[in-house]
Amino acid sequence: MSALKNLFKNTFIYGLATVLPRVLGLVLTPLYVSGLPEKQFGVYVILMTYLIMGNILLSYGMETAFFRFINRGDDKQKVQSTALTSLFTTAVIFLLLAVVFKAELSQFLKYQTAFIVYAVVILFLDTLAVIPFAWFRQNEKPMRYSVIKITNVVINLGLNLFFFLVLPEITGAGDGIADHLVFENKVHYIFISNIIASAVTLLLVAPLYFRIGLRLDLGLWKEMIIYALPVLVAGMAFSINEAGDKLMLRYLLPEAVAESEVGVYGAAYKLGAFMTLFVTAFKLGVEPFFFSQANKKDARNTYANITLYFTIFGSLILLFVVVYTDLFAAILLPERSYWRALWVVPFILLANLCLGVYHNLSVWYKITDRTIYGAWISVGGAVITIVLNLLLIPVLSYKGSAIATLAAYGTMMATSYLLGQKHYPIPYDLKKIGVYMTTSVVFSALAFYVFKGSLLPGTVLLLLFLSLIYYLERQELRKLFKPLLDSTAKKFK
Repeated sequence: MSALKNLFKNTFIYGLATVLPRVLGLVLTPLYVSGLPEKQFGVYVILMTYLIMGNILLSYGMETAFFRFINRGDDKQKVQSTALTSLFTTAVIFLLLAVVFKAELSQFLKYQTAFIVYAVVILFLDTLAVIPFAWFRQNEKPMRYSVIKITNVVINLGLNLFFFLVLPEITGAGDGIADHLVFENKVHYIFISNIIASAVTLLLVAPLYFRIGLRLDLGLWKEMIIYALPVLVAGMAFSINEAGDKLMLRYLLPEAVAESEVGVYGAAYKLGAFMTLFVTAFKLGVEPFFFSQANKKDARNTYANITLYFTIFGSLILLFVVVYTDLFAAILLPERSYWRALWVVPFILLANLCLGVYHNLSVWYKITDRTIYGAWISVGGAVITIVLNLLLIPVLSYKGSAIATLAAYGTMMATSYLLGQKHYPIPYDLKKIGVYMTTSVVFSALAFYVFKGSLLPGTVLLLLFLSLIYYLERQELRKLFKPLLDSTAKKFK
C-alpha cells in the first residue's frame, strides 16, 4: 500500500506538471478558434502532428532505455551520460541537415519555409531536454520537473496572449517596432511562442548537462539502442494512431475542404484532452514505478490494483466529460461553426481510455525486455488506423477518423492483455474492470446520443455511476479514508 501511495503522490505532482499547464494551455484553444479561420487552424493542427512524429523520431526510444538500464544495475553515471550524448549528437546532426535542406522540405510538405524552420528549431530544443527531464523522474524530483514544465507553458501562454490580444492594439501606425512583428497568418505567432518557451526550458535544464557530462560508452550505447529501437518503432506507430488521421484527412479529402475539416476535427479533438491529460500524468508517474517494483514479490498484485484504479478514474472522466460536453464546448470552442464535429468527442474519449489501459497492460513486455512485442502491437494498431481511415474518410470524413482511432486503441488494449497473460500473467480483476468500463460507455451513449446532451438526465446517470463506484469499492474507500477521519476526530476531542 505504501508503494501505491508513493505512486499516487508522484502521479499527482506529475499531474500538476501536465494537467495544470495544459489547462492553462486550453485557454489558447478559444483564442485560436476565435482568431484563426478554420483553414489556418487546420494548418496549425497539421504542423503539430508533424511535431508529434518528429519528437518520437528524434528521441528514438532512448528515454525508455534510460529507465530500463539505470534500474537493472548498470553504472548509473555511464547510462546517464551515454543517453545524453546520444540524443545530443543526433539532434545536432538533424538540425544541420534540416537547415541545409529546408527548401526541399518546404516543397515536399507544401508549407512555407518559415514553418519548416520553426518546426525544426522546436524539435531540436525539445530533444535536448528529453534526458534531463527523464533524470528528474528517475531521481524522484517531481517538483523540479513540474516547475520547469509549468514555466514553459506559462511563457508560451503569455506570449500567445501578447501576440493575439495585445499586439493588434499597439500596431497599425506602420512605423513602430511592434509593426515589424505583425504576420497576416497568425499561425506564425503560435510557433514563435513555442520556440521561445522551449529555449527557456532548455536553459533551465542545462545545468544537468554539466552534472551528467557528455561521454559515450560505445558498448553500453549499442545495448541501449538494441533495446530502444523496438520502442522507436512502437512510438512511430503510436504517433500514426494518435495523429496520423489528421494527415490522412488532409490528403484524402478534396483540397478545397481538407484543411477546414482538419481544423474542426482538431478543435473537437481538444475536448478529448481531459482524458489525455489524465492518461499522460498517470503514465509519467507509473513508468519508472513499474521498473522499480519489478523484483518485488507482490509486484503482479500491485500492477493489477493500479490498472483497476486507473480504470475507475478513467471511466468516471469519460462519463463526466461526455455529460457536460456542451458546457466545455461553449468555453473552449466559442465559434459555433466548430461544433459540427462534436459527434467525435465520446469516441475520442473512449479511445484514449483504452490507450491508458493499454499503457498499464504494457508493463509485461517492458519489465521482461520483450519490447519487440510492444512494437508489433503498435504497428498493428497503426495498420488498423491507416486501413480504416482509407476506407472511412471518403465516406464519413472526420467521423471515420474517430471510429478508426477507437478501433486501433481498443485492439491494442485487447492484444496486449492476451499476450501479457501468456508471457507474464497478472491477476487483473476483469469483472470489475468490465463493469466500470461497460457502464461508463453505456451511460455516455445514453447521455450524448439519446438524451442529446440534456444536463438533467446526464447528471442523474453520472450520480448513478458514482453510486456504483461507492458500492463496489466501499471497503477500500473506508480503509483509505479511515486514518484521515480518525485524525480529524482526535483534533476535535
